[in-house]
Amino acid sequence: MDKQDFHILRLMGEVDRDGSSSQRELSQRLDISVGLVNTFLKRLVGKGYFKVKTMPRNRLKYFLTPEGLARKSRLTADYLRYSIHFYRDIKQLLLSKFDEMERKGMKRVLFLGAGEVAELAFLYLQLTNLELTGMIDDQKKGKSFFGFVIKGTENVQDTEWDMILLTRLDNTEETIRKLTEAGIGPDRIAAI
Repeated sequence: MDKQDFHILRLMGEVDRDGSSSQRELSQRLDISVGLVNTFLKRLVGKGYFKVKTMPRNRLKYFLTPEGLARKSRLTADYLRYSIHFYRDIKQLLLSKFDEMERKGMKRVLFLGAGEVAELAFLYLQLTNLELTGMIDDQKKGKSFFGFVIKGTENVQDTEWDMILLTRLDNTEETIRKLTEAGIGPDRIAAI
């Protein structure tokens, strides 16, 4: 599923839920530009996926047509297939990473980055002999993660661990650089 189809699916979902939203409101909810919302709406009306009705005070109301509902269903199925493939890929990647750690004799893992990837990593960690010893994330410091209080990077040395697993996918090189500058060897840092 490409990015455009993903945006169209989300737009169709929003219109199906509330067809009286303005383009500006749709833009804000979907986090895309008003111009892009306008372009998609015109294209979808032109293809017969939406009908438009003029409302008082120069407002438009969009309705999904039967063809639009069918298209939305196809896009939803495509998105689910994409999500299942992504889920399988991340599962295999994490299990492979954990297997590599175990073969190196690692026992304790510290996660850096609380979020969806960390949640999946925690789930698959339960299938191994590895133990999670803590969670580091400067943006979520003080919150809870599966029974652990999330600490900031300044506390990375306060916990006993054999390997840090980067479970945040953004700024990987920068994060590794900061960790190595803090005296952590690159052989003790694992990136997904």
